[in-house]
Amino acid sequence: MHKQELHAKFGPKLLGPVPGPKARAAVETDDLLISPSYTRSYPLVARRGRGIRVEDVDGNEFIDFAAGIAVTSTGHCHPEVVAAIQKQAAELIHISGTDFYNEPLTDLAKKLSAVAPMPGPHKFFYGNSGAEAIECALKLARYHTGRQHIIAFLGAFHGRTMGALSLTASKPQQKRRFAPLVPGVTHVRYPYAYRGCTGGPQGEEAFSLGCARYIEEKLFKTILPPEEVAAIFVEPIQGEGGYVVAPDNFLRELRGICDRHGILLVADEVQSGAGRTGKWWAIEHSGVQPDIVCMAKGIASGMPLGVCMSRAEIMDWVPGSHASTFGGNPVSLAAALATVNILEQGAIDNAAKVGAKMLDRLQGWKTTHPLVGDVRGRGLMIGVELVKDKTTREPATALRNRVETLCFEKGLMILGCGETSIRLCPALIVTEDEATVALDILEECLSQVEKESAATRELAGVNR
Repeated sequence: MHKQELHAKFGPKLLGPVPGPKARAAVETDDLLISPSYTRSYPLVARRGRGIRVEDVDGNEFIDFAAGIAVTSTGHCHPEVVAAIQKQAAELIHISGTDFYNEPLTDLAKKLSAVAPMPGPHKFFYGNSGAEAIECALKLARYHTGRQHIIAFLGAFHGRTMGALSLTASKPQQKRRFAPLVPGVTHVRYPYAYRGCTGGPQGEEAFSLGCARYIEEKLFKTILPPEEVAAIFVEPIQGEGGYVVAPDNFLRELRGICDRHGILLVADEVQSGAGRTGKWWAIEHSGVQPDIVCMAKGIASGMPLGVCMSRAEIMDWVPGSHASTFGGNPVSLAAALATVNILEQGAIDNAAKVGAKMLDRLQGWKTTHPLVGDVRGRGLMIGVELVKDKTTREPATALRNRVETLCFEKGLMILGCGETSIRLCPALIVTEDEATVALDILEECLSQVEKESAATRELAGVNR
C-alpha cells in the first residue's frame, strides 16, 4: 500500500484546526473548576475512543500513541472488555473485598499467579491504582521484615500518595511543599547510561554494575546498615524518568544484594507490566525473580485497579493491617479478567513484534535526525530522547514540547517523559500499518522542529 493510501486509511481525521470551538470552550470551563495540579500537555478534549483512535468533542479523530499513560492496553473500549464490564455491572457493582468475599478476587489471582515472574505460591492485595499498589508493598516490606529503611532510585516515579511520593525522585515539583515525607528512604543512581556513560557497550556494562554495587560498597559501609533495609524498589524500565531500560546485569546484581542481606526486591511494573514490553513483565527480560510485583495501569484496560503480588510467605500480616474499601471492585476485576485473556490470545506477542519494527526504524533516526540522541525500549514501551547537541547531549526540553504540540495539531497523541524524551506507548493491539502512520507523523513533526531550530540558530548568528 502506498504511503498516501496508508495515511488515508489509517491516519487521523481532522475536520479543521485543533482545538476546535467545543474543545476550547471545554478547556475554559475546566480552568474554572478542575484542579490546576493536573499536567495537561495539549488541549485534547476526548469524547469517545475505539481501538487506538480517540475522537474529540468537535469530531476530530486522533491516533492515540499515549494510551491514557500506557493504560488502555487492549485499546479503547475493546468489545470483550466492554462486554465483561456490562455483564458484571448488571450483576454486582460493589461488595467490599475488605469485609466480604467474591469469586472474581480469586479468579484474577489465579490468572496472575500463573504468569508471575517468580515461583509460587503467591498472595494478592487489591487497590485502585499504581500508587496504592506501591503503598501496599512499602507497608508489607516493613511489616514482614521488621526493618524500616527502603532504597529507591533517582529518576523513579512510584506515585503521588505520601508513601509512594517518598520513593519518587523524578521531578522536584512532585515533592515541592509536601515535606516532611515518609522517612527512611535512600535514593541512589539508576543506570541511565545515556546520561552517565560515554564508553560504549563495555563502559555501559561497567557503569550499570557500578550503580548497583554502590549500594553494598558505599551505602552499607557508611550510612545504611544493611540489616535495617527492608526492600529495594526498582522500575525495570523507568517510566516518568525517561523510559530508561535497566540493564540485565544491574537487575541481577540487585537480586544478589537482596539475597545476601535478606532484603526484599520489589519490581514496580505499574507502567512496564501487563505485556507492554512483549513479555508479561519487563523484569522477565533479565531473568531476575522479584519478591513483590506492583501492577496497575494496563492490567484492567482503563478500569481502576492496582495489584500487589508477593510470594505467599511474605504477605504474612494479620487482619486489619491493611485494606481498601474499593480495591478489587467486581467491575474492575471483570475488566482485568477480560484483559488477561486478550493479552494471552496475541496482544503480548503483537507488542513484541510491532515494537521491534518500530525500534528498528527509530534507531535509524539517530543518524538521520540531528535532534535524536538516543532511542531505547522494549516492546511497545519506547523512548526517544531529544538533544540540542549530540556531543554534549544537552537536553532539548522546549523542542521536545514543540514536537508534542505539533503532533497533536497533526492528529497524533504522544506524551513526553523525563527531562527531554518522547514516550511511545500505544495499545498492544496496534497494527504495523497504524504504527507506520504514527511514526510518519512523528518524523514529519520532528523534521519541522529541526528546521525551526536551525533557522533560529542561524538568525541568532546573524544578529550577533
